[in-house]
Amino acid sequence: MKLKRGCACALAAAALCTGARAFECSEAAKAKARDFIDNEKQFHLGFLPTEQSNPITATLEEDFKRSTLAGVQCLQRGDRQIPITMRHVFAGEEFGKLVDSMVETLQAPKGRIIFSGCGATGRLSILLESMWRDFFHRRAAELTPAERALADRSASIMTGGDFALIRSVEFFEDFAEGGRRQAAALDVGEGDTFVAITEGGETSSVLGTLQYAAEHGAKCFLVFNNPADLLRGYLDRCREAIDNPKVTVIDIYCGSMSLAGSTRMQATSSEQLLGSCALEAALCRVMPRFAKETAKDYTVAFEQLLAGLESPAGRAALVKAIDFEKSVYEKHGRITYLADKCMLDLFTDNTERSPTFMLPPLRSSRDKHLAQSWAFVKNPLHPTVECWNEMMRRHPRCLEFTGEDARSLKMPQRFIDSPPLIKYSDLVTYMIGNEPAPERIRGYERAAAVILRVPGETPEFVDAANRLAAAWPEKAEFGFPFPIADSPLEIWKHLAVKLSFNCLSTGTMASMGRVAGNWMSWVSISNKKLIDRGIRLLVELGGISYEEAAQRLFAAEEWVAARDWTGKEEPCAVQVALERLRSEKAR
Repeated sequence: MKLKRGCACALAAAALCTGARAFECSEAAKAKARDFIDNEKQFHLGFLPTEQSNPITATLEEDFKRSTLAGVQCLQRGDRQIPITMRHVFAGEEFGKLVDSMVETLQAPKGRIIFSGCGATGRLSILLESMWRDFFHRRAAELTPAERALADRSASIMTGGDFALIRSVEFFEDFAEGGRRQAAALDVGEGDTFVAITEGGETSSVLGTLQYAAEHGAKCFLVFNNPADLLRGYLDRCREAIDNPKVTVIDIYCGSMSLAGSTRMQATSSEQLLGSCALEAALCRVMPRFAKETAKDYTVAFEQLLAGLESPAGRAALVKAIDFEKSVYEKHGRITYLADKCMLDLFTDNTERSPTFMLPPLRSSRDKHLAQSWAFVKNPLHPTVECWNEMMRRHPRCLEFTGEDARSLKMPQRFIDSPPLIKYSDLVTYMIGNEPAPERIRGYERAAAVILRVPGETPEFVDAANRLAAAWPEKAEFGFPFPIADSPLEIWKHLAVKLSFNCLSTGTMASMGRVAGNWMSWVSISNKKLIDRGIRLLVELGGISYEEAAQRLFAAEEWVAARDWTGKEEPCAVQVALERLRSEKAR
């Protein structure tokens, strides 16, 4: 493939290339490359469709160069793959078995519906639990005391604990034993319906939770988005899970992602559709009077939502939002979203921007020396500590993680020496409530508050949002100029936000040059899957071997790590390696 120039990492790459006619790599970088090639084959995932470039969006970079509208139309093509698959899934025996299991759990004296995931699917697991709990909060006046007690019959496991909702916890997903320990801490076992969700089907920590649940008598389901036969044939850990007679497999493969490898896109969207529809179907069977409020055909209802997003008004709203975000970021500005309903959905998008596009992560109030995240979200109705409970409809479940825990999991030495700060006391230092936020306003040429408008919001929210937004020099709104169907768990409202912000945040980054072809070329290499993804990007865009790409990536990582980036945005090792390769090709 022909290489194209023009990237903000070019200066760093040029510095890396200075004085060198050909690519040079230290012995340490070569050793790391060789070790990854020889000893981490279970994380070489290029064979998975979810990790491959999707031909229907191959022109993504060029489309956004032509116009924002053309780029939005390109991104949305990927979502049309979802209903093709889900029509068969909803009619299938496995989906029926999942709903039956949920109903049996709810009708029994005890037992919970538990979702487990990592990264995007971990945040989805928390969202599904919160959607369930929120129904009982919103509709409490219509329910009997026995029915209201069902609110506590759902739970979730997020790899790395609930802290990972706001900031990715490095490397935790690579350890199955860590997942087992989190499942044990939640006392997963007999009477529970356990749903493990992993976009690619191969995340070690999630499979660890599934293994524990199966061993302790839970009714187990495994949901993923790749052909099961591929996973079985290549990865031992997948074969063990798929072949486990105690596990029901629900394969909802719906093609490659609109942005190569970005499984927060169609993979997690289809999993959200599956999980929320299963929960709602179970709810309506246990409390039949609510059945009249749910869709008769989930696929048709989803297609109606897609039609709204693809309508001229729907696309115009997305184009306007993308152009606005881009204009703010190009002036090194910051955007702060204000939300109440669907705040958790916005957190998922904001958090996932960081590793996907190598952006500054969401910042704690005590980390005043770190760069502010480009986007953030606050609730104008509640102070921070109260807001965390309101958003999840429960107290956050965080991990007390020590250096000894890291040692016992055989994590890298840096985690043993300096364990990640992921406790509850760390979580509440992220000021998501209605406190003033001068740090997101002062010192920026542009700073904007954007109010998320969704159906069903209260006048109190609108008033509070407008009062809080008055502190920002710019104010905007994002809403939906088309009808969104209601349902007991508000499925379509949550999916509308999910699909819109997938498009909005990805489109903004694409329009700013952080996408090459339809690959996310600015990507963090914070775990083994992402290391492999970075290597494969260099292979595809640079036309070089896997071994050379691995050497180039680790050499770039070494170069970045050796320099002081205080007060500056640290460049992405993948992009530095890619730009160096481009410079050499040009010469």
